[in-house]
Amino acid sequence: MATPSRDLFRVTLLGTGAPPPRLDRFGPSTLIEVGNEKFIVDAGRGAMQRIYQLAIPFSDITGLFLTHHHSDHVVGFPDLWLTGWIGRPWGKRNQPLNVWGPEGTQQMMDHLPQAFAVDIRVRSRNYPPDGVRLLAHEIKEGVVLDRDGIRVSAFEVDHGGEDLPAYGYRIDYQDRAAVLSGDTTFNENLIRHSQGVDVLVHEVTAAAGSAVESPEQLKRIGRNHTTPHQAGEIFSRVNPKLAVYNHLLLFGGATAEDLIPATREKYSGPLVVGEDLLQIQIGESVETRRFGQEIGNPT
Repeated sequence: MATPSRDLFRVTLLGTGAPPPRLDRFGPSTLIEVGNEKFIVDAGRGAMQRIYQLAIPFSDITGLFLTHHHSDHVVGFPDLWLTGWIGRPWGKRNQPLNVWGPEGTQQMMDHLPQAFAVDIRVRSRNYPPDGVRLLAHEIKEGVVLDRDGIRVSAFEVDHGGEDLPAYGYRIDYQDRAAVLSGDTTFNENLIRHSQGVDVLVHEVTAAAGSAVESPEQLKRIGRNHTTPHQAGEIFSRVNPKLAVYNHLLLFGGATAEDLIPATREKYSGPLVVGEDLLQIQIGESVETRRFGQEIGNPT
């Protein structure tokens, strides 16, 4: 594998879906390649398969950041953890895996080895014992990692009526910056922490036609997530070089294309509706590439 450039700053949307088990949009997960580091933010369903598609050695993953503990954001973690340890077809992880996340992360990392105790006991005879260790770092708002010119900051967001801590992340490197919103409704704290970023990746929800969910359920979801109209205001106040939709939570007949008109009521800047394996290169300019296509300027 080629040695990464020290100037590398790339965001790849591994999965852009929400809880429904769609085959075209895997669960929420994002790869951050910055300098010589590779971080995963959230580990939804299919994260490992997407990493495999990108031909990234599992042992290259530096660590994982969790925005919150809803199942759709963590259900792929055991696969990333254990398959990355085994390492086929690429290098085994022989160092502990660092995991940053909200309160409850330590508990999760303590209990997962108990759940997989038989597998770990047997495989430890043939695989590096340190590679299966999990090192939990419970976060509060502020800088959670600062090394080699890379600064990762966590900030609180508002997951509406859900009774759980939720965070977004900002990654700063060489005067460039990207923000991942995590799950949140319209949030002033996110707007404040997103000032001056090159790329803002934000969740979104929309409903149309006859949704399966009851009106009460849709109202609850609306308290926990951001509509495209609200996102348009966020984007207009942040003014990133590129705004990207992620974690598409669509109901009824709503489609990804329906997100654009409502967003444009408030925001006229560069905008992309994310899809799985979309790569966003952050340099002097911001360029995007669909999986298997050449890099180019976003529209």
